[in-house]
Amino acid sequence: MSEPIAFIGGGNMASAIIGGLIKQGHAPEHITVVEPFEEARAKLQAAFGLSAQPQAGAFLAAAKLVVWAVKPQTFKASTQDVAAHTTHALHLSVAAGIRSSSVATWLSTERVVRAMPNTPALIGQGISGLFARAAVTAADKTRIEQVMATTGQQLWLSAEDQLDAVTALSGSGPAYVFYFMEAMTMAGIEMGLSREQAHRLAVATFTGASALAQSSSESPQVLRQRVTSKGGTTFAAISSMEDNDVRALFIDAMYAARERATELGVEYGGV
Repeated sequence: MSEPIAFIGGGNMASAIIGGLIKQGHAPEHITVVEPFEEARAKLQAAFGLSAQPQAGAFLAAAKLVVWAVKPQTFKASTQDVAAHTTHALHLSVAAGIRSSSVATWLSTERVVRAMPNTPALIGQGISGLFARAAVTAADKTRIEQVMATTGQQLWLSAEDQLDAVTALSGSGPAYVFYFMEAMTMAGIEMGLSREQAHRLAVATFTGASALAQSSSESPQVLRQRVTSKGGTTFAAISSMEDNDVRALFIDAMYAARERATELGVEYGGV
């Protein structure tokens, strides 16, 4: 489990994966991070006791797995100093939008896996969609599963373009939940509750409803219907949402997210 791993980029997602790896027993001395920002390097070194370098170099040749946790707009440039040292390695990208074909071309290897995680990965409660290129072996997939298990659940996809849908649904999804939490909290305050009371009620409602959905064999639609008595308070709220096309607008928003994920691949994935 303690084979050498290199991270290109040391932001929140990299930190989430690194923290999970170390909890699994991965030795910090076998983890290297390339992170250009000094403050971020110092934070990583203090938190995990690993090696953090300002730029790529020959030391990357030791890595069996390279995890790409960079922004889509900097991905291509980041590969220029890395590629020469890592053609032998398995590569895992968590960058939104960038196609595996672009990554494979930039790095001169077909052993590329793409992952689309989400921010609950920071507390080990995330879910990631995974796609592997044809050259990725069963053993490679198992290794990726071990790494991503540190962030939560995962599922493999048979077609890469499905990752754009994953991005729209679960990748961006936590923001939708927070958005509704904001609205519920604001409404609660307007109705006379304190901010703390409204916030606590909103968060607990999402937590409890999610736990119920996860433990139940019934669909969200059935669960919703069970608490929506005709003529009752929930019925009034749902009717108001339906009258205002909230469902359709929400679905439109997810399509917008998927479209932007596709655009990112075109915009920053040129070879």
